Amino acid sequence: MDGTEGNAGQPGPADRSHRSSVSSVGARADVLVYLADDTMVPLAVENLPSLTAHELHQAVREVLQLPDVALDAFALWLVSPLLEVQLKPKHQPYKLGRQWQELLLRFTDAPDDDVAMDEPSLQFRRNVFFPKRQELQIHDKEVLRLLYEEAKGNVLAARYPCDVEDCEALGALVCRVQLGPYQPGQPTACALREKLDSFLPAHLCKRGHGLFAALRGRGTKAGTGEQGLLNAYRRVKEVAGSESEQEASLSPHYRAYLLKCHELPFYGSAFFHGEIDKPAQGFLHRGGQKPVSVAISLEGVHVIDSREKHVLLGLRFQELSWDHTSPEEEESVLWLEFDGDNEGTPVNKLLKIYSKQAELMSSLIEYCIELSQATEPATPQESAAGPASAAGSSPPPTQHPQLRRQGSVVCSRIQHLSTIDYVEEGEQIKRVKPKRSTSFFSRQLSLGQGSYAVVQPTESLEQG
Repeated sequence: MDGTEGNAGQPGPADRSHRSSVSSVGARADVLVYLADDTMVPLAVENLPSLTAHELHQAVREVLQLPDVALDAFALWLVSPLLEVQLKPKHQPYKLGRQWQELLLRFTDAPDDDVAMDEPSLQFRRNVFFPKRQELQIHDKEVLRLLYEEAKGNVLAARYPCDVEDCEALGALVCRVQLGPYQPGQPTACALREKLDSFLPAHLCKRGHGLFAALRGRGTKAGTGEQGLLNAYRRVKEVAGSESEQEASLSPHYRAYLLKCHELPFYGSAFFHGEIDKPAQGFLHRGGQKPVSVAISLEGVHVIDSREKHVLLGLRFQELSWDHTSPEEEESVLWLEFDGDNEGTPVNKLLKIYSKQAELMSSLIEYCIELSQATEPATPQESAAGPASAAGSSPPPTQHPQLRRQGSVVCSRIQHLSTIDYVEEGEQIKRVKPKRSTSFFSRQLSLGQGSYAVVQPTESLEQG
């Protein structure tokens, strides 16, 4: 399987590899498909080896009695602690499961012993290619619940890094779903304290004392924990209607949770594991590497620090150029190129992401761009870009809804990246500090106004 046949990435919070999805094989087999809430859909199927993902998908929808929108909103995934793959409708899950060790050897650095013991499970999860705008049109309660459960799992596992305020707001909606409407005077604080990790990510639930704990909690507001969550719980708005109607329908709260997650630029992404170089530090200029998650969605690419739980780099597809090298060439690397500056000088920046999944990431980026070009025709502003430029002025840039709070975990931290900086003049590469060999590639997206452009040198630039 190559990168165009499915999306492989970094496993999510609901890894169940110790549970086999297939209990018997033959003319008739029992198949377990796992949902985001950790429940199972048992299926008794005929001729499993030749059954396609589309046919299994249809069987799950029939059991759950889901509407037609579920066909686009969800996909079948093969998931283990080492690898996850979104299946295309034509894929045959059983045959891919038989090839699982080959996929692990190709797309992971897992030790041989782990590869030999690993086994994937079938999961019914959100489709990476399902646009957020279509989520807003969904009214079916069960579809909303499944999307909510998956988003909640990603938030609690810190796969979706969130600011403290957002964690509290999202946790409050989970409280409303699980505990009912807030009632003054009830021992709600005790219930929150006992199940705090059901409402907030684990790194916000840890309690510590002394200077070390204070340093580890830098940037964390004093209201974090039970009190901050309780305050947010009080503010959850109830829908109009009788008390029984409010209790019967949780759809508004599922929708509110998803809408809040839509503010996160990496919502709905496929996740991949990689490493990047650390900036050189200290007298000996020691660097090393740090683990990262690479989130790729229909909206762009985000590089997330796996330990610190914040974004290091976020780019829309209009803002980047990319390529990948394979182990056969040199080493498996995804290259991201974007505009930046070096001590006030405009430069092109190259970020090197080491990952055996570079090929998959590159293919997914390309496919997401193709989808966006096919479904989003040029806006009037983009169509008028030519005449406006000829007149010596350019249209205002398109506004994109993004979180821009100071210090937000979803803001890029370019200063924490070790990049190769350069400018281009014709076919010559002019390097900028630090002077290192560079690898330039020409694969570039052009989507009109605001698109990435190679920086040209000026007399003030340092010559390489």
